Amino acid sequence: MTNKELKEIRDKKIKYNRILPEFHRYNWDRYFKLERQDKWRHPRGIDNKTRLGLRGYPKLVKIGYRKPKNIRNLHSSGLLQLRISTLRDLERIDNELKSKVIVTIDGRIGLKKKMEIINKAKELGIEVTNGEY
Repeated sequence: MTNKELKEIRDKKIKYNRILPEFHRYNWDRYFKLERQDKWRHPRGIDNKTRLGLRGYPKLVKIGYRKPKNIRNLHSSGLLQLRISTLRDLERIDNELKSKVIVTIDGRIGLKKKMEIINKAKELGIEVTNGEY
């Protein structure tokens, strides 16, 4: 990808992230146990103001808030993000994709294996998002 294409993708991502509201669970600010869960749950009460879509209440999750397909699931740098958990996953990446891919090492990986993956990624010329140890 050229720098111009990456800049356009980054600008689109910033634009759509500003438009997108934060979807919180109903009453997340009232009860500590709901705030910790940080998951969206559809309101189901018959008098629930959020479910009714009244002004002044949190927005409902709707399909209209979805991002365009060409910028969906991309890293903020504009590259395609892949999750890696083994060296074998890293070696499977095609040579054509290496310039278009950024790798994230799985959080369950220990330090020793993580260092091996980072060193192998440097050899192959692949960027790593969480590559500090």
